[in-house]
Amino acid sequence: TQTKVAMMYIKGVVQDSVVAEVKERLGKIEIDGILESGNIEEMIQDHTFTPFPTIYNTERPDSVAAGLLEGRVAILVDGTPIVLLVPAVFVQFFQSPEDYYMRADFGILRILRFISFFIALLGPSIYVAITTFHQEMLQTNLLMSIAAQREGVPFPAAVEALLMEFTFEMLREAGVRMPRAVGSAISIVGALVLGEAAVQAGLVSPATVIVVSITAITSFVFPSFSMSIPIRLLRFGLIALAASFGFIGIFVGMIALCIHLCTLRSFGVPYMAPLAPVNLADQKDTLLRIPIWMMHTRPHFLRQKN
Repeated sequence: TQTKVAMMYIKGVVQDSVVAEVKERLGKIEIDGILESGNIEEMIQDHTFTPFPTIYNTERPDSVAAGLLEGRVAILVDGTPIVLLVPAVFVQFFQSPEDYYMRADFGILRILRFISFFIALLGPSIYVAITTFHQEMLQTNLLMSIAAQREGVPFPAAVEALLMEFTFEMLREAGVRMPRAVGSAISIVGALVLGEAAVQAGLVSPATVIVVSITAITSFVFPSFSMSIPIRLLRFGLIALAASFGFIGIFVGMIALCIHLCTLRSFGVPYMAPLAPVNLADQKDTLLRIPIWMMHTRPHFLRQKN
């Protein structure tokens, strides 16, 4: 396809080793044609079997400019509006350009995104673990209410959760593939009708519908869509662990997930930086955002020259 690919960086700011690494990985690509920047992303990312994105992609010029000023390298592909930014870290996928344009909000919405991350990841699995193994954790009236709702439901809580999750994923895909004029209506009406019909038919309990609905809503909170995909995949594994071992399975799964995230690297930069390893100087723009006039230095974990 003879697709033109360009690199963009600020000389004197970016680390020379990162530029050399990007050039080397681009030079090693051997393929008949490049159709979109996603092909480049898959070819040059660190070869680790992980569902998490290790390269940040965006369509916003201000996000690319901010990344260049921080010491990152931008990769532009002719014919597509998507630009790749490397190195990428975990917290970067929770940062939105609007965070820096609102004077009153110094990270409150960002904390909300991190909370939504845990709800989207652990919501159904915690519900399955409590209703299956740890009923003593619920208040008596709430436990009796959930037990009354589940009376007559033929499936265990894990099957209920998986059934509703699969149904919602199918509705999501159907809404994406349908024409834009009716796509959102299909998703909303389908979810309402199927959820109400499933409860009325006694196939699932109302509590399961509520938990899955909250989980689905929180999965749309992330500014970067590429971060919601691994959460959707890992959610099913955690439900299986919760159905098999209760909270012990969830804890083991989360420990394995933390270890996996801490072993990832993006072009030589630890994926969980600046949280792990902890860098106190870079905490000014992670979970919270201090005022811009107090940000005097670039992120230290990128090891810029200036």
